[in-house]
Amino acid sequence: MNPASKPEKLPGWKLTMFALGQLGWSLASWSVSNALTYFFLPPETAGSSPLFPAFIFQGAIFGALTVIGLINAGGRVWDAITDPWVANLSDRSKSRIGRRRLFLLISAVPTALFGFLVFMPIASGGTASGQAINAAWLAVTMTAYYWFITMYCTPFNALISELGHTPNERLGISTAISITWALGFAIGNQAYALRPVVQDVFNLTSAGAFQATLGGFELVAAILMLLPVIFIDERRYAEVHASDEGVFAAVKSTFKNRDFRTFVFSDLPYWVALNFIQMGITYYIITLLGLDESLPSLLMLVMFVLSFVFYVPVNLAAKKLGKKPVLVLAFAAFALDFLIVFFLGRMPIPAIAQAWLIVIVASLPLAIFGILPNAIVADIAESHGIETGQYKAGIFFGARTFMMKMGIALANLIFPSLLLLGKSASNPAGIRISAICALCFCLIGMILFLRYDEKRILKVLATKEELSAEERKEAGIGA
Repeated sequence: MNPASKPEKLPGWKLTMFALGQLGWSLASWSVSNALTYFFLPPETAGSSPLFPAFIFQGAIFGALTVIGLINAGGRVWDAITDPWVANLSDRSKSRIGRRRLFLLISAVPTALFGFLVFMPIASGGTASGQAINAAWLAVTMTAYYWFITMYCTPFNALISELGHTPNERLGISTAISITWALGFAIGNQAYALRPVVQDVFNLTSAGAFQATLGGFELVAAILMLLPVIFIDERRYAEVHASDEGVFAAVKSTFKNRDFRTFVFSDLPYWVALNFIQMGITYYIITLLGLDESLPSLLMLVMFVLSFVFYVPVNLAAKKLGKKPVLVLAFAAFALDFLIVFFLGRMPIPAIAQAWLIVIVASLPLAIFGILPNAIVADIAESHGIETGQYKAGIFFGARTFMMKMGIALANLIFPSLLLLGKSASNPAGIRISAICALCFCLIGMILFLRYDEKRILKVLATKEELSAEERKEAGIGA
């Protein structure tokens, strides 16, 4: 490529617009990712009934599974399957508005719409037939939701590699979108605290108030998701390499990359553990500690605010020590947090102090996992392109999200089933066992990630920077 035709560095304000797109899809996906079990299989506190009606069947099926667990896991499997397909379509697209922007434009509004409709059962849950209708409606709306969010997220993530032209630029972009992802997650978690407020102000049922809150979030999310489409010109800022590989060939060559395999197989257990804490936070706080139902919203908000404190140290540590040792530390810290969760309600300190303890310990690994994985995948994708001549960031991020969503599907299948062992104040066995399961997943992920060869990846990336410097010298550009 001629040096004069190289893409421009993304200006700071356009990076902000790109990062706000991440805030949009983080907020749009929060409800389905974190509140589905809470809404359809609500927690129970001592001496009170569940918060919401039984819209779908609440008991066990096939001995140890739940309707919500099966539908949720099935949706995640569908989501995972479509990731490589969408990634490959995006890699091969020749759209004049940009191969990634086209997908973002098509999917932004439908993602938010179906993220809302998932929580709008169409029948009364008081009868078996009504519960069956609601289960079918939930399956259909979740299938549509996962299709459209895949169309948005996979091309969006591919832009990390294409808008960032050096490892440090990619780390900066990953940090920016990590901040906005965390903001979206923190804002979404305010739904728990906003529900009783909306219920009182508008005289709604508890279910209606929760639905109205989520609807407002999805509207804001749709607007934010359109910002990268409006402000990011791929032809000007993205380094685009056309790919002509079919989806199966692209996926096969991606998983032939040893370092990528190592990363994604360690990434899967992390996503299982992360979803355990996202789905379990209300059970940990309300049931194990007996605290108010509005507290999880505050705790999650503070947890992400605290994680922001670590963003600068994490960036500095990653640049000085490398991304690998910092991510290993995150796995260890996350495992420690779940060990603390197991003992909630049994420690000789006030319940509120125990709640704050898990928030403080979780903030460091959340900061690290929020920043580094996307930067690592972008580095791997770029090094693969340098070595093979096949630049296909979309398929690398698609394959990563395939494994990520398989982990989420596994969590959505396991967590509700564990709750069948006990989710009440008098019998919290299932909730405590979930913490031990998550701890084990963290340790598995850490052991697998130790095999990642970061030094080799950085050595390959350095060859491109050396070549670029030589090209600039030959063209008489720069010093």
